[in-house]
Amino acid sequence: MKTTLTILLMLLLGAPARAAVCDSAWRADVKSVQLYRSGAELDFPVLAMGGGGGLVLEFDVLRAEPEALRWRLLHCDRHWVPDGLEDYEFLSGFAEGSVEEHDFSFTTRRDYVHYRAAVPGQYSEFIHSGNYVVEVSSEEGGEVLLTRRFCVSEQSLAVGAEVTRPYDGIDLERRQEVDVTLTPREGALDVRWLTVVVQQNGRTDDLHELQHSGYDGNALAFRGRLANVFYGGNTFRYFDCSNLGTPMYNVLRTEDYGGELFALLRPDEDRSRKHYLSETTLNGGMKVNVWDRQNPRLEADYVWVNFSLPMERPMLEGSVYIVGALTDWRMDEASRMEYNPDYRAYTKRLLLKQGYYAYQLLVGNGQQGRSLTARLEGDHRETPNRYTVYVYQHSPADRADRLLAVQRVVA
Repeated sequence: MKTTLTILLMLLLGAPARAAVCDSAWRADVKSVQLYRSGAELDFPVLAMGGGGGLVLEFDVLRAEPEALRWRLLHCDRHWVPDGLEDYEFLSGFAEGSVEEHDFSFTTRRDYVHYRAAVPGQYSEFIHSGNYVVEVSSEEGGEVLLTRRFCVSEQSLAVGAEVTRPYDGIDLERRQEVDVTLTPREGALDVRWLTVVVQQNGRTDDLHELQHSGYDGNALAFRGRLANVFYGGNTFRYFDCSNLGTPMYNVLRTEDYGGELFALLRPDEDRSRKHYLSETTLNGGMKVNVWDRQNPRLEADYVWVNFSLPMERPMLEGSVYIVGALTDWRMDEASRMEYNPDYRAYTKRLLLKQGYYAYQLLVGNGQQGRSLTARLEGDHRETPNRYTVYVYQHSPADRADRLLAVQRVVA
């Protein structure tokens, strides 16, 4: 009777909602996580169904001794919430395995173990498209170390994507519009079951879900709506700490103190009132590199990188966040800068592996639909943003969300 009552209460009140999974290192000693297709380390990982190949997962653990680790795959809906598909429903082969490959750092101040795994394992093949998460946990105790997201696409549609000026003629110098058309390679498309999502660079705070606007021949058109419009932002800030002997791009000086390495960056500035200046950066990406060593993965050291943003008084608009691959594109406590009244500046210290990093300073207060780049970066229509279009389908015949196509376009 008690069990029956519990089930009835769960049905009436609803089971607690499952949380969306994000890219994150859940343990403080896990660093420099990368999941990529071979030869495309700077791109968000997307696999084509039936295309063969897989992904490479690499990360460091700041310990002197290795530990037994395992990875496993989860299928998610279009919101990155695990949807409960069984392994056999999305993969032919094993959906989990051991992280067997590891090496020790050498010639470095700080010891770490570098891990590497092929995902999925050999002789495994994806049989369901969609969003996926690879989760790494310890074999002893099951503690989760990290989660990383990737996609498997059917590429069953021809996706046309174009970056144009905003349809409404407002803020032409600050905004960009992304227009999309979908053409079926065979058969027809039912727009009722489709969801089209556009992402700017790697940002996860401002995903736009497009609205169907009409037809362009036999193609579905998604254009001329408010959801198509993005604030342009600015070219990413960057620094290079691959050479600790001679400071490089935007590194003011490096120091060795108490057995730890420190890099002081040139103070950041408010760029919102400056003219747009075109520079080539990684659009928020990162690349591990060491100038005078042969093996960056094992010989690059870890450095405390000090960021600063001089300002007479703290801002009222919201908190300042360092956003890019170096902070997993997240706006949380790990990326939030603190205002230091003694220095009259916002400051932040991050432990990063030697290399090249690009980032932006976003100002957020939880409000949706506002520009997070306007206050410190400025918004410009010329900014070479990289947009990614994701086309999902979930028809009554589908067991879970499918990913029909992924297409990238550069402004």
